Amino acid sequence: MYLRETKRKNGDGSVARYYQLAENEWDREKGCAVAKVVYNFGRADQLDREKLKRLAKSILRLFDGEEALAAEPDVRVVDAWPYGGVYVLEQLWRELEIDEVLGKKGRHERALFSMVANRALQPYSKLYCHDQWLKEEVFLPEGQELALHQLYRAMDFLLVHQAKVEEAVFFKMADLMNADVDLLFYDTTNLHFEIDEEDRGKSKGPDRELRGPLRKRGRAKNGRHDAPLVCVGLAVTREGLPVRSWVFPGNTADLTTVAKVKADLRGWKLGRCIFVGDAGMNSAENRQQLSLGNGKYILASKIRAGDEVTTEVLTRAGRYQTVVENLRVKEVWVGEGERRQRYVLCHNPVEAARQRRHRAEVLALLEEELRSLREPKVKEHSKRVCALLASERFGRYLRQTKGGLLRIDRGQVAREAKYDGKWVVTSNDDTLTAEDLALGYKQLLRVEECWRSMKSGLRMRPVYHWMPHRIEAHVKLCVLGLLLERIAEIRAGDSWRNILAKLDTIKVVEYLRGEARVRQTTEVRPEVAALLKQLGVANPPKLHTLEAAPPSQPVAA
Repeated sequence: MYLRETKRKNGDGSVARYYQLAENEWDREKGCAVAKVVYNFGRADQLDREKLKRLAKSILRLFDGEEALAAEPDVRVVDAWPYGGVYVLEQLWRELEIDEVLGKKGRHERALFSMVANRALQPYSKLYCHDQWLKEEVFLPEGQELALHQLYRAMDFLLVHQAKVEEAVFFKMADLMNADVDLLFYDTTNLHFEIDEEDRGKSKGPDRELRGPLRKRGRAKNGRHDAPLVCVGLAVTREGLPVRSWVFPGNTADLTTVAKVKADLRGWKLGRCIFVGDAGMNSAENRQQLSLGNGKYILASKIRAGDEVTTEVLTRAGRYQTVVENLRVKEVWVGEGERRQRYVLCHNPVEAARQRRHRAEVLALLEEELRSLREPKVKEHSKRVCALLASERFGRYLRQTKGGLLRIDRGQVAREAKYDGKWVVTSNDDTLTAEDLALGYKQLLRVEECWRSMKSGLRMRPVYHWMPHRIEAHVKLCVLGLLLERIAEIRAGDSWRNILAKLDTIKVVEYLRGEARVRQTTEVRPEVAALLKQLGVANPPKLHTLEAAPPSQPVAA
């Protein structure tokens, strides 16, 4: 049974076409097959073509897999690529108007988007992004036309215009997401490199300015003291949306980065903005710097430094005010007049109980270790004794007798117990209550979440660059990728990993049908369509390209 087309020539010379559903039957008298019309659809120009499409779909619904393909003998599937993730990222990229800031549809803009999308979807080196990902693993036709050197030139372009780009993107994001910028959370981390030697001398960047070396040995937060580092600073909003990033030499102390951050953000005129940082940012010089221009801050204080926090704040009598089950606060003022300093002592009873249990387990293990040690005959340390004294886990609880024996320091155990579940914050903003200060500082965990996303999801490390300006541009690309991910997560109320798992069901298929080569998006599932609606993104276009099929190659004998 098949669809038959007949023609009839009219008197005016025009040709009328008719569609019929027919089947061939064997005629014994004629000795051949004869067409028998089962149903007459009527004239082709008056026919409802949508009815025919629905009829064809209803028939194909009965077949699966290879049978469905066999029903369309003139269709050959050539290739397929993931499309959902890169499509959503590009729509968010345009919604933030990053393409307009960078020069709409220019080579630099396309190259930068390709690298940012690669960070969010399949993060590897720029060489992999160009040679394999753009060409084989994703549907991004404009990215396939880029040369490798254009990716690196785009990184230089981004670094030259970084201040303009970051400011424009931030204010568009803040307006689009209705972001709360009253609190800005700032923290730093380290990226280590798999090399032995530090960088020396200066190199000329794309802006023709000399830049000092970045890869230097310093105090590594990740424990990699054997490798050169760079220090990366990041400021985010309370929603975890990145505001701006900085790259410093690896030997830069956290304390010395605050002045640069304050100066760069001052030009943005953010209005009432409170800087939130951890204890590594807290010093008299930084507090003075942050207070300039009526600036406000919330900073954690070190509680074991032996200063006024240890001697006066932690020992001050008074009742705690209960905020929630796991948070109590007590306000303490130290000093008088203009030099007085406001502190808030915070206590988490749940965390205090956990720390007590952990200390009891450590002390039990330590007692077992001490019982297993042989009593030394001379006052020389064995390797096990030295290892215990140097241990970060056990060393703080040990003391040595005059005879060289190891004993648990019960006084130190008692002193450590006084700090269980406690931390101290300070601020120069008298309009905020003690509860506001404690809860505001606790949201600094947003920065830690961003670091985890950038290091594990976006794979900010390893860094395959050695020139300072390329290292800095690489960090900027990761931050842009983080921004797009966070917007998607906030709108969908889910993690980027789960969002991407659904978006991966959207693909672009290339197939040959007759003399045409077609690139078409697969059907969007109902749950994916609902996700796109949450993200504020329209369904992807159905048809991408329709062109003549290439001539078939002869088959080799």
